[in-house]
Amino acid sequence: MTATYAEIIKQIAELQRAAEEARKNEIAEAKEKIATIMQEFGLSLSDLNSLGKVRASKEKVVVAPQFKNPETGAQWSGRGRAPRWLDGNDKEKFRVKF
Repeated sequence: MTATYAEIIKQIAELQRAAEEARKNEIAEAKEKIATIMQEFGLSLSDLNSLGKVRASKEKVVVAPQFKNPETGAQWSGRGRAPRWLDGNDKEKFRVKF
């Protein structure tokens, strides 16, 4: 026998209520575990708040120019897409000498 649409909707509603109840119980258990660990290690909320502020900053690396256009003074590091002033030209003619 196949369930009707109304029966399926009723089952969905019951499952959603059961899922919400399970979620509330799991959250309560998690809070208890967290509180126990915090007491065990002597931690406070301010100790945990500082965790969100610690981030490794990615430093931007400045690369010295490897090529220079003598007419305009435009420079290129050799990374990324080559500039138009190098199109059709030998790159070595524009290499910066150190």
